[in-house]
Amino acid sequence: MQPIGNDQSRRPTLPGRPVSPFAAVTHHNRPPPSLPGTISSSQSLGVPQSVPPAYLGPASSSQPPPSSGFGYRVPYRPPSQTGNTPQFPSHQLPPNSQVGYVPQSLPSPAQSFRSPHVAQTPLSSVPQHTPTMQSSFAPPPRFSPSSSVVYSSPPPPPPFRSHVPEVPTASELHSAHSRNLPPPGSNMPPPLSPGYSLPPSSLDTSYSAPSAFPMQAYQSNTPSQVPYAFNTSQGFSSREQFPHPSAGPPVGGSALQGLVEEFKSLSVKSVPGSVDPGIDIYSLPRPLNDVEPTKMVEAYPLNCHPRYLRLTTHAMPNSQSLLSRWHLPIGAIVHPLAKAPDGDEVPVINFGTMGVIRCRRCRTYVNPYVTFTDAGRKWRCNLCSLFNDVPAEYFCTLDANGRRNDTDLRPELTRGSVEFVAPTEYMVRPPMPPLYFFLIDVSITAVRCGMLETIANTIKSCLDELPGNPRTQIGFLTFDSTLHFYNLKSSLTQPQMMVVGDLDDIFVPLPDDLLVNLSDSRNVVDTFLDSLPTMFQDNVNVESALGPALKAAFMIMSQLGGKLLVFQSTLPSLGIGRLKLRGDELRIYGTDKEHTLRIPDDPFYKQMAAEFTKFQIGVDIYACNDRYCDIASLGSLSKYTGGQIYYYPSFKVDINHKQLEHDLARDLTRETAWESVMRIRCGKGVRFTTFHGHFMLRTTDLLALPAVDCDKAFAMQLSLEDTLMTSQTVYFQVALLYTSSSGERRIRVHTAAAPVVTDLAEMYRQADTGAIVSLLCRLAIEKTLSQKLDDARQFVQLKIVKALKEYRNLYVVQHRLGGRLIFPESLTFLLLYGLALCKSLSLRGGYADALLDERCAAGFTLMILSTKRMTKLLYPSLMKIDEIILETTGNSEDVNFLKRLPLSTTSLDPKGLYLFDDGFRFVVWFGTMLSAYVITSILGDLSGIHDLSKVVLVEHDNKTSKNLMKLLEGLRESEPECHKPCHFVRQGEQPRESMLLLNNLVEDQVGGMSGYLDWTIQLYRQTQQNP
Repeated sequence: MQPIGNDQSRRPTLPGRPVSPFAAVTHHNRPPPSLPGTISSSQSLGVPQSVPPAYLGPASSSQPPPSSGFGYRVPYRPPSQTGNTPQFPSHQLPPNSQVGYVPQSLPSPAQSFRSPHVAQTPLSSVPQHTPTMQSSFAPPPRFSPSSSVVYSSPPPPPPFRSHVPEVPTASELHSAHSRNLPPPGSNMPPPLSPGYSLPPSSLDTSYSAPSAFPMQAYQSNTPSQVPYAFNTSQGFSSREQFPHPSAGPPVGGSALQGLVEEFKSLSVKSVPGSVDPGIDIYSLPRPLNDVEPTKMVEAYPLNCHPRYLRLTTHAMPNSQSLLSRWHLPIGAIVHPLAKAPDGDEVPVINFGTMGVIRCRRCRTYVNPYVTFTDAGRKWRCNLCSLFNDVPAEYFCTLDANGRRNDTDLRPELTRGSVEFVAPTEYMVRPPMPPLYFFLIDVSITAVRCGMLETIANTIKSCLDELPGNPRTQIGFLTFDSTLHFYNLKSSLTQPQMMVVGDLDDIFVPLPDDLLVNLSDSRNVVDTFLDSLPTMFQDNVNVESALGPALKAAFMIMSQLGGKLLVFQSTLPSLGIGRLKLRGDELRIYGTDKEHTLRIPDDPFYKQMAAEFTKFQIGVDIYACNDRYCDIASLGSLSKYTGGQIYYYPSFKVDINHKQLEHDLARDLTRETAWESVMRIRCGKGVRFTTFHGHFMLRTTDLLALPAVDCDKAFAMQLSLEDTLMTSQTVYFQVALLYTSSSGERRIRVHTAAAPVVTDLAEMYRQADTGAIVSLLCRLAIEKTLSQKLDDARQFVQLKIVKALKEYRNLYVVQHRLGGRLIFPESLTFLLLYGLALCKSLSLRGGYADALLDERCAAGFTLMILSTKRMTKLLYPSLMKIDEIILETTGNSEDVNFLKRLPLSTTSLDPKGLYLFDDGFRFVVWFGTMLSAYVITSILGDLSGIHDLSKVVLVEHDNKTSKNLMKLLEGLRESEPECHKPCHFVRQGEQPRESMLLLNNLVEDQVGGMSGYLDWTIQLYRQTQQNP
């Protein structure tokens, strides 16, 4: 609350109104009091309706009143004194208060309001006189020393009184209040024993009627308190049971509850041009704890887990007009093969010859939200409301509540996620075996950087763990300026290599022996992988014929499908699909042609991707380059086949080999869904219109996914088909039809329900920040493919500003919102994630802020990430670890106790050791004043080493090093999707410090972009502007 002097100019007191908390309002010609239980209009002096009888004085004026059951002490004045004491609502009086004194904190129901009749004056200017009290014994006016706000009553000023006893000082009042004693010099009776209360018969019910003066909201800097307890010995169990006069509307109880702020806010006192930002940077919200949303799981326990399906808001709008006021993306994030929560594995259900139970009209699968009728002979589809016949084999009687008696034995009727074994009618061909085909660049670049040797050793080490054994198929093709085919027939003792040099007319020699069964040809495959690194160790060919190699691989795999793994180390330069250098064209940045750098330069790769998808071939790309290799063009292969891009810039085997080994091993050994398609169905009035991720859209709502795994997520936007929805609940069902590695055709089904609402505020209350950010990120990245980077950043900012402005309009009438940025609790971190998205590698800056390949690779990565991994990448973890590795054992359990810090340079202490973790890499930051013992224990002897980029983390024979290694391994095990290579950097070591750490501290002002504080103020000012 601002000082008194600042408000006097804009809130003048009414003429003649007393400003002192101890001033009295006296009416010498007051009419006689009303009879008990009656109210006269002349007594309407501001007493609220919620004032309990305990405030109203004794039944007999000859005795001083005891303390009320509410803990208030009421002063006694003889009946000869005529005056009128200002009256105040009971909820504004704290317990145990003395005359003229009120504690600094107000009760939370009244904390946001003040009377319009408020006179403000400095504490030093308060006149030294006391009020003249009357026998009504209404609560005295309040005075808060901390806020210097005086509450006075509306009646005319009193006549001058010269005989006024001296008033104690504020400090004396405070001291008396802390000991529950009367103020010095007062004639108040001593406090009664606890629990004492007046009998109802002794209460005087003649009190003044309340005035209907409006109340205005204000913001207090005092902490909120728990509402005061009520003494039930008065005969009233709640405030609503107090007698309410009929002269005005209720002021307490439920009326105040409706005015309690249902939002969160930040106080912003910034003035344009002022040095003071006007906001406390430490009060800004930060996501320092990873918490999965559980609100909807509790509300809808039959829904699938949020890690499978997350809606941007779990309250669907009932009309187009309501949807138009939402402004944020509305849709879903689908992660069909996500790792199941601990102890909650997806059950597998086999209906046998009966077949899968589905709606005959909309083809919805049976789920927990269907209902059974007609004694169990029919079931009603929850999506289209059609009544379907129950097969005889599936029939079961119903109980008195219309529930099947075997419901608890049917997982499909109790679980939101199930997996059905599909019968033969779901197959257009026999289930394919798991097939892995390796397309490997063997040019001089691939040999010298160590990529060839690393992948040969990794593939060999994973052969025993490939899924689908003994059905697994495998094949190899290497290329430089020519194509090299390998016959791996089981009858051979060693592989045979066949070279094709004609790149314009590709043909496949021995097509039946280039793909072999791994278990049958295991010895030949092992021999080939052992000889592969040395086979091309003297190769000096610098060319790359990737395009012709892709066509050859397609000819080999088209009969079965499978997964194609492409290893590339240089820019394709020969044959069809050759690419040219681009990205150094500085003049293009900032123009309308800027986006052309981020789209494929040659349509060949997108055309090949369409062919691969048609024949159930998924493509993963491993780019281990040391210079530009046009990720924008090569990425089309993975984007439209459900694959993934692994990018290793400036690959060096001694630094990056563990990361490549981990990524390749996980790609080969994780469970994969082969030749799959996915469709998401919705209830009446809703449909999904746009889809975002790595897939090929076969029809308007059918996604073709030749190979999909647990690391792939998809986003989609929905729209309303009807102008007005009449249903109260909308249902969603995701169905993924795929072939498992064991050769079984299965259908994974996830079902969820969400309420349909008519209130925009409810949509905001049920919003999911993680899902919103995931969908907004994908939309922004796709916008960079057709517009400038700045346009994509403006798109993100505009979405957030419009949403905050619309939300503000919901409460601007009921609450005083001046100087505050308000937002729903569900979107507490939206501002920060929006800033982090604009500063991400895929969107930030321009030409000089990121290499073109790195920017494109980051965009492809974000398009497939789950919500949890995406939010971790946007706002990484920064932790101080020097004390942990010096004092603890460093085991994996310590991961749960790591304290995350704000991503700002203010969190970095030169005496500390810090760990930065974005889910894809570690950065260990050494402060300049860190103990030399800690540095030597971790890195060993650094004499002669000035560049920490050449230092490789190894475990040394000391406690500190071992604890650090255990800590890093614990973090890697908690997020097994990526290996996370470790980088070291000293404080002040440029440009590595900026590149690895400082540019990723999103709360700081870096690269001409706003920091968190400036971003918040900027958005606040934009929300204040008129449309």
